[in-house]
Amino acid sequence: MSHTPHELDAEFPEHTARMDELKTANAHFAKLADEYHEVNRAVHRAETNVEPMSDEAENELRKKRAALKDEIYGMLTAEA
Repeated sequence: MSHTPHELDAEFPEHTARMDELKTANAHFAKLADEYHEVNRAVHRAETNVEPMSDEAENELRKKRAALKDEIYGMLTAEA
């Protein structure tokens, strides 16, 4: 399997333990992480032409990935 860029563990290596905690303790965080993973994989498949799509659709996926990443980061850095 090839390496997929922008995985959450690679994006936030300093928060790996916190992500593991939140995935089990916070259903909303777990849902966001799953959605991020799905969108990130779709972007990667589009970028590598495994599943080609229009530029507009790919850009929308990138925007969605960025918004999810921002929300995830906010939750990771919020006071516990």
